[in-house]
Amino acid sequence: MAFPRGSGILLHPTSLPGRYGIGSLGAEAFRFVDFLAAAGQRYWQVLPLGHTGHGDSPYAAVSAFAGNPLLISLPDLVEEGWISAETLENLPDFPLDRVDYEALIPWKTQVLKEAYQGFKESASEEHRRDMAEFCALAAHWLEDYTLFMALKDAHDDEPWDKWEPSARRREPQAIAHYRKALAESIGYYRFVQYVFFRQFTALKRYVNEKGLMLIGDMPIFVAYDSADAWANRDLFLFDRGGRPIAVAGVPPDYFSETGQLWGNPLYRWDVMRRTGFSWWIARMQMALVMYDIVRIDHFRGFEAYWAIPFGDQTAVRGRWLPAPGHKLFERLFQTLGPLPIIAEDLGVITPKVELLRDRFGFPGMKVLQFAFGGDETNAYLPQRHIRNSVVYTGTHDNDTTVGWFRQAKRKEKIHVLRHTGTDGRRIALDMMRLAMSSVADLAVFPMQDALELGSEARMNTPGVPEGNWAWRMRENDASAELALGLRGFAREFRR
Repeated sequence: MAFPRGSGILLHPTSLPGRYGIGSLGAEAFRFVDFLAAAGQRYWQVLPLGHTGHGDSPYAAVSAFAGNPLLISLPDLVEEGWISAETLENLPDFPLDRVDYEALIPWKTQVLKEAYQGFKESASEEHRRDMAEFCALAAHWLEDYTLFMALKDAHDDEPWDKWEPSARRREPQAIAHYRKALAESIGYYRFVQYVFFRQFTALKRYVNEKGLMLIGDMPIFVAYDSADAWANRDLFLFDRGGRPIAVAGVPPDYFSETGQLWGNPLYRWDVMRRTGFSWWIARMQMALVMYDIVRIDHFRGFEAYWAIPFGDQTAVRGRWLPAPGHKLFERLFQTLGPLPIIAEDLGVITPKVELLRDRFGFPGMKVLQFAFGGDETNAYLPQRHIRNSVVYTGTHDNDTTVGWFRQAKRKEKIHVLRHTGTDGRRIALDMMRLAMSSVADLAVFPMQDALELGSEARMNTPGVPEGNWAWRMRENDASAELALGLRGFAREFRR
């Protein structure tokens, strides 16, 4: 599916500025939309917005459907009258340039619980009806998610395979018991999701009113310790005890002698086919309500996936197994119509993966940081791009362009400077110019590159378990001067 030619910024909402320890869906997000509009941009790309678990990764959520409570705007709750202004006056000493998740999570959780009490005591009839309508519409995922979270709280946050057997196996009598016993906790998690989607819907509406499109991000796999895996065990490759038989990852390659062991549970594609891919239809349907365009992470896994025996410490002993990508997308197209999808097709991509991508017209990704390590046949070089693609300077998994260039080998640097025609002193802007000049319909660059920041602003380092997902921009970073420069870029290259 072709998208209007344009450019955009990749910035996760957690990276927005503000006083409350983390970016949110509130006023700072609306101001960022204003900045994008002033900068002549057409797209805002975000990372997955799900409720994150241990490690704080957006790609390891406790639900494929639920929103992240950490993104809720707290001043908006003061305006609703559900928390007092005094609650937000004595803040912990949060850093302004990074998210301190260890300090943030307990504090914000406590504030949200206070808001739930305030809602129960003082919410208007309109708000109560609004919440009841939300819960009814979201029941197909909300009921499992809220019970799952309440059970995790009741089991000291242990993963579900450590729970008592009746809860682990979802025995009907036990489920009925826990729905009553944990009603207060379930109610809290319903409220949190209601608030998240209420705020998100308002922000999404504003994005579109300003003439922009929102690009979301969908991980192909879900986390083991998730409501999805617990509530739909028959859809996953588990043994009778609920333990994985094999898990996801990627094989050894040039970058890693042992591959990457992700550990996500794998799908029972045969069962999913027998159900008409109903779980995937529900997931994609929700994504299309939330976003204008959906980027699917690890798209190649729809053609074949690397299955690693559970318990292995590396990905070496995995093997490729086929996935029914053609049947899945046929069904999604039949049910939902044309799909505005970007296929994350990075890494070693086979002709079969390209066939799957191209059959359904999905644009692939071209990352410029990958373009200069070889010769002129490199598919990521700007002169080899095609229109139906999305060009990035880098992604959330890359170093910033400034950091990448500083560490590049001499031969690679010479290759870069020959293509940019510059001295490399402002390499981030040089690479952005290359991206903007590409024939690719979409050009996207991380906000860190627009700000010309170094490795200290890197969002994620794959394989490193700590210190990721924490970078935040400063209050005045999205300046009028920067917007003017980006607008000039957009005009120059007709984006």
